[in-house]
Order: sequence, then structure tokens, then C-alpha cells
Amino acid sequence: MTDRLPRPHRADATIAAAGLFGGLFLWGVGLYTRGPDDPISLIQPGWAVLVPLAVTAGCELLRRTRPRTALLIGTVALTADLFTRGSLATIVMFTDLVYAAVLYGSPGAARRIPWITGLVTVIATVWPVAAWQQPEGLLIGVFTGLVTFTPAATGWIVRNHRDTAVAERLRAEQTALLAEIDRTQAVTAERARMARELHDMVANHLSAIAIHSTAALSIDDPRTSKDALAVIRENSVEGLAEMRRLIGILRDDSGDREPAAAPTLDGLEALVAGARTNGLDVTLEAVHEDRLPAPVELAAYRIVQESLTNALKHASPGRVTVAIARPDGSLSVRVSSPYGDRDGPRAPGSGAGLVGMRERVALLRGTFEAGPEDSPAGRVWTVCAALPLTRGEDA
Repeated sequence: MTDRLPRPHRADATIAAAGLFGGLFLWGVGLYTRGPDDPISLIQPGWAVLVPLAVTAGCELLRRTRPRTALLIGTVALTADLFTRGSLATIVMFTDLVYAAVLYGSPGAARRIPWITGLVTVIATVWPVAAWQQPEGLLIGVFTGLVTFTPAATGWIVRNHRDTAVAERLRAEQTALLAEIDRTQAVTAERARMARELHDMVANHLSAIAIHSTAALSIDDPRTSKDALAVIRENSVEGLAEMRRLIGILRDDSGDREPAAAPTLDGLEALVAGARTNGLDVTLEAVHEDRLPAPVELAAYRIVQESLTNALKHASPGRVTVAIARPDGSLSVRVSSPYGDRDGPRAPGSGAGLVGMRERVALLRGTFEAGPEDSPAGRVWTVCAALPLTRGEDA
């Protein structure tokens, strides 16, 4: 398959046509760069300038698609033009070919051409002066620099500005992409955090309501129904208060209100007392002396809260044990509840509680385990979490 030349750019075709018609006009009115007596003009007929002119105009068609080829052929055409009476249009188009070769050529060519044209300019300046011993020889160097080095240097400057602009645009696009990724991750993390908070705050109350309402409906005993309704009312009020607090936090974006205090381990006694009210037989074994980091206390509180909620929904009759210890460098949370075969949970569950506990521990770079195990009291379901006190992120 033959390698077909690419279609010239529209602007290149316009430049080629303008150069060609400009050269034809200069030839038609008899304007040349050298007179008939110039010793270098070996080819005297005026029409001879049209051949280099046409070749250089054809090279202009390749200035953007094949810049190196265009410059090489244009150099040959300019050399041939030196032996005719010369056309200014050919010289002007050659300077454009040098400029285009630096601007549109390969990075290697863009680096080499200014050095080559600079060397040629120096030689064209030094050699005539040394050979003729006349200061007029400097004019040859000046002319050579204008035709070769000046367009090459201009192309190098323009290319550097263009490459810098492209790099800055790419950097801006990458920065915008990274910012969008960060924003998406932040939104996802915030949604997960709010989901954990909503589940942990409300699930306990709703589970108690579901269990006691079932008891009130299934047991035909006025005393039992009254006690169940009392528990239902208490959990409804507390759950409604938690919901209002959470909604208030979500709606308040003024920044003037003090943030609601996060639960701490000091509230475990009240949490266990509420679980007892809901019908669980709970014991609390807590070793808690100094104030711990707020994220650790919040995570430990929520893990105990969710474990008690799961025990209320799923555990067999028996004692639930909550143990809080503080080994070196970490806080240990362990909640055990009786585990046995049941027809089904006393309240529906989605499994989001275990997921939320695992996420809280992962944010603090701790360890989490949950599952059945054997104990002296029989088969139990145990939730174990170890929370480092010096590492991790805000839960």
C-alpha cells in the first residue's frame, strides 16, 4: 500500500496560494532581488525564478503535515533561487518553512533547527568578513540570520508557549478531576456516616417498639399490655427526640449553633438501663478512668448500642454481658448474648448494624469480629472490637 500524502490544511493552502501569486506579481512587474550584473546570478532569464517559486509554494502545502520534508525541499529550492535573479516571495516563504518546521515538527527537530540555523548564521557572518576583509560582509550574516535563525527562534518561542499552555490546561483538567473525585468520596463518606448514625440512634427504639407492640397484641393481659404501651411510649418519645436532633443538625447550615454533644462511655449506664427497661437482662463491666479520644468513645458507644439492639431482636433468653476494658494502647469492647435456635427475630433486621459497626472500627484502624462461640454458659453470640487510642480517623 502506497503512503499517500495527507491532505493539506486549509490555512497552508491559503499561504501557498498567496506566496505563489505574490511571486508571480513580482515577476510580472520585473522586481527581483538581484540585478542582471550580479556575479552569482548564473541563470539570467527572468522566468527561471518561477521554478524555485513554484517548488517553495508547493512546500507550503506540507508545512503542517510534513514540516521536515517541506524544509528540506524548500532549502534546495532556495539554493537554486540563489543562482537566478531571485524572488523575494521565495525567500519569505522559506522563512515560513523554517518557522513551521520548528513549530509543527518533532521535539528533536524543534531543538536542532535553531542550533543549526544559529551556526549557519555565525559562519555566514565570519567567513565573508575574513575572506573579503570588508565590513560589508557582515550584511551577508545579517541577511542569513533574518532568513534562517530568526524564524527558527520565533518558532521555538511560540512552541514553548503552546506546550506550556497545553500542560497548564492538562494540569487544570487533572486538578478538576481530582477535586471531583474528592468531592464524590466526601459525599459518599458523609452519606455512610449519616446512615450509621441514623441506624444506631433510631434502630434501638424502633426494635423495642416492634417487640413490645407484638407482646401487647399477642398477650391478652391488661397489665402486660399497659407495661408494653409504657415502654412503647418511652421509646417513641426518645426515638422522636433523636430524629429531631438529627434533622436539626442536617438542616442547620448557619454554623451559629453549637454542635450536639456526641455520646461517650459515660452514657453506657443509661444505655444499659434502657435495655433493661426493654426486657434485656444486661450486666455492665466497664473499666473507664481517663477521658479517651472522642472518635473512640463514640465508636465504642455505638457498638454497644447496636449490640444491645441486636440482642433484643435476636438473642435467646438469658444474660447479656457488656465488657469494656483498656489494654495498653487500645480500648476493648466485648458484648455477649445467648445464641440458640429461634423461629425468627422478634423484630425485622437488615444486617446494616453489623456493617455499620465494622465500618466504624475500620475507620479507626481497629479489629472487629462478630459470630457465635462456645462459653461456660453455653453457646453465645459475641461482638468483639479493639479500638486503637492513637490512630485512625474521625468516625
